[in-house]
Amino acid sequence: MSKVVKFGGSSLASAEQFRKVGEIIKADPTRKYVVPSAPGKRFKDDTKVTDMLYACYDLAEQDKDFSDALAKIAARYQEIIDGLGLELSLEEEFSLIEKNFKEKAGKNYAASRGEYLNGIIMADYLGFTFIDAATVIKFTEDGMLDADLTDELLSARLADCDCAVVPGFYGSMPDGTVRTFSRGGSDITGSIVAKAAKVDVYENWTDVSGFLIADPRIIDNPVGIEVITYKELRELSYMGAGVLHEDAIFPVRQQGIPINIRNTNAPEDAGTWIVGSTCQKSKYVITGIAGKKGFCSVNIEKDMMNSEIGFGRKVLQAFEENGISFEHVPSGIDTMTVFVHQDEFMHKEQKVVAGIHRLAQPDSIEIESDLALIAVVGRGMKSTRGTAGRIFSALAHANVNVRMIDQGSSEQNIIIGVANADFEAAIKAVYDIFVVTRL
Repeated sequence: MSKVVKFGGSSLASAEQFRKVGEIIKADPTRKYVVPSAPGKRFKDDTKVTDMLYACYDLAEQDKDFSDALAKIAARYQEIIDGLGLELSLEEEFSLIEKNFKEKAGKNYAASRGEYLNGIIMADYLGFTFIDAATVIKFTEDGMLDADLTDELLSARLADCDCAVVPGFYGSMPDGTVRTFSRGGSDITGSIVAKAAKVDVYENWTDVSGFLIADPRIIDNPVGIEVITYKELRELSYMGAGVLHEDAIFPVRQQGIPINIRNTNAPEDAGTWIVGSTCQKSKYVITGIAGKKGFCSVNIEKDMMNSEIGFGRKVLQAFEENGISFEHVPSGIDTMTVFVHQDEFMHKEQKVVAGIHRLAQPDSIEIESDLALIAVVGRGMKSTRGTAGRIFSALAHANVNVRMIDQGSSEQNIIIGVANADFEAAIKAVYDIFVVTRL
């Protein structure tokens, strides 16, 4: 039995948090591989170390004095080292960082140092082997993860040590320069390490006890999710549900490794299990609700559209030519609607409209803005009759007008389009009917 444990920035923001992490790791000898993030906020108005590094490097890029900014970053780490009572010096590391900043090593390099330095401290604190992620996590020339090479290098390296710390968030390009994942990318590193080490469980420790059925900023004290499948999580993550980076599921999904989301500040909580498939029935018909505001719809009408071969391709070509991706494309016999992000579309709308007229020759085009999309997701929906009816009944009682409905072929999700102004009311109505009243 072996586990990978990834800890987020809030879990490693101070020496006190480091001690909590240390106790968690030492409490279970199967927790053999640790993936740390950079120190996060210690209090509400604090600054994350990654943001401090970005600001420091901006000064370096402008050939301004960045010594004070770098000294403040060094002080953050020294505070952790002193608080843990370690005999560790990062002086040489900061001298090298200063040199590389002066030589304009790049923003990716700058941002990665937060995880790199925290990894050194974590390895020293635990007595584990430190593995620089740049030596084992590789990207291709076009900046994509080289999954096969990474798995080969990392598997070989981990085979040489019983317990190891691999910093999250970064790797290296073929020429050796540092490359980072997108923000939150330490989740991806944890997944990559879990796959390479062929562990039994990937524990992802953060500041919440797993996923919630709905956004707590909208629903007071929403119920937690005990078990969720990769497919369900993908749908909810796509619609804005946070906690885990959505790309983190792919490496472990290939190996059938479950992910357990846990709370560093409440280690006794079971958290949420993310699995490939399960026979466990969800307590509720739905597993979760998530959504985003800021969409607009482009409604295209043309008589006999359904019999015109290639009509849909021609319409979408107009969006492609202008570099705009679409979210959903519900359609009827003579109508087709394309949902897009409003902020991406608004500056190019007339070019897109002209392109649709040129390529598809529609009868009319109408644009509607300020829309929100809400995903209602659940593996229990497939075997429960009347789910869609209950959703629309709840929305009708809440005086919410539905602008769009799109159900996936898996029958595990229903996407609803509403006005931005109705977003919160719609989520409350759906949550109430399925979780509170359970009618």
